[in-house]
Amino acid sequence: MHHLSTALTAALVVVANAAPALPTLDRRDNSVNALDSLSGYFNLIASKVEASKLLSTAPLCDLSKARMPDGIDGLPPPDNGLTVRHVAVGRGTQNYTCDANNAHASPKAAGAVATLFNASCIAALYPDLLSRIPPMAVHFQLDEAEKLGPTAMAKSGVHYFDGSTPFFNLDTPALAIGRVPCAKNSSAKAPSTAAVGQKGEKAVTWLRLTAMDGTTGDIKDVYRVDTAGGSPPATCKDMPATFEVQYSAV
Repeated sequence: MHHLSTALTAALVVVANAAPALPTLDRRDNSVNALDSLSGYFNLIASKVEASKLLSTAPLCDLSKARMPDGIDGLPPPDNGLTVRHVAVGRGTQNYTCDANNAHASPKAAGAVATLFNASCIAALYPDLLSRIPPMAVHFQLDEAEKLGPTAMAKSGVHYFDGSTPFFNLDTPALAIGRVPCAKNSSAKAPSTAAVGQKGEKAVTWLRLTAMDGTTGDIKDVYRVDTAGGSPPATCKDMPATFEVQYSAV
């Protein structure tokens, strides 16, 4: 029982081994939301640690138990016969451009960049905790690229755009899962309860992406769910020609 409690704490709570001891929480624009998200995250961890003390053996990290979150109206499920290969939390920016001569125009999407962190065991064992991570992580600074807020989740890859193609590179020294260029298959609006970003930006849409030629690791689909932040303002008024909006997602 002690082993399980220690393992859960070590896997999910604060990393404090090197300076700076704690990650940087950005509270300048949306401090109440940031603190609420962080409080909810740590309160849930505390309840998991207490519950783990009642178990006689440690739970198994069985990815077959990982499930999509509720509220995915409009996204087709994975095809029959597919299994979950990896679950990651991404933390990065959605990127946009604006027409300097038209303040009433809507910003145009210009790709995204994110660092991916290994959340597979959390997805299998504690899906309710997984859904708390993007709302918390979006409020932490991006300059600590090897950390995800106050978690100890290991980096498992990167997400970026190769031209207009979304690309996921999940080949790291720790994992060799694959490299996935993909295309948008379908999308769904984030639920009304989805977390906002650092400045109150709405959550970007949930997506199903399908793998394209050049994919390795036999990956077929990539889903973006549990989004937090990332949406641009309605118009380009007072916006620069290019800008980024902080976001996080599963």
